[in-house]
Amino acid sequence: MVVADLKIARGLDYYTGSVYETVLVGHEQLGSICSGGRYDTLASDGATTYPGVGLSIGVSRLVSRLLSAGLVRATRSVPSAVVVAVTSEETRPASDAVATALRARGIPVEVAPSAAKFGKQIRYADRRGIPFVWFPGGTGEDGAPEPDQVKDIRSGEQVDADPATWEPPAEDWWPRAVPAGA
Repeated sequence: MVVADLKIARGLDYYTGSVYETVLVGHEQLGSICSGGRYDTLASDGATTYPGVGLSIGVSRLVSRLLSAGLVRATRSVPSAVVVAVTSEETRPASDAVATALRARGIPVEVAPSAAKFGKQIRYADRRGIPFVWFPGGTGEDGAPEPDQVKDIRSGEQVDADPATWEPPAEDWWPRAVPAGA
């Protein structure tokens, strides 16, 4: 539906013609979510100015309003996809090194705030909605190195992992906005 509202005025020093505002029908309380207008001097090459029409969608405004109105929900409350466990404060540098390697590859990760039993660190991740817990390998009783492991705390699946190659499934990299009932 298109409605002409001749009393809308936006940025009079910038817009030089028609202006546009968009609302979601049925969710007018969200206000304008997309706006723009005509610009007589949108671009210039120094000798000639060029007009144009443009618009911008307020994505952060729209998403925050949709979240606060309960129309959508986030799949998790924090950006982290992985919590790297800390077995002891003495081994924290190993956990920090895993986190650094994962971050260098763009994986959102945090290190557990304190050395604690693994169950407590898994509960910490679960409370924050973080799907994976990384357990740095150690040294076995025979002195041989043990591999790192990562656990999907939703399924319980735990596998050997290398911070140089492991990555979460695509849908777990970042939180997503989904319909409130989903």
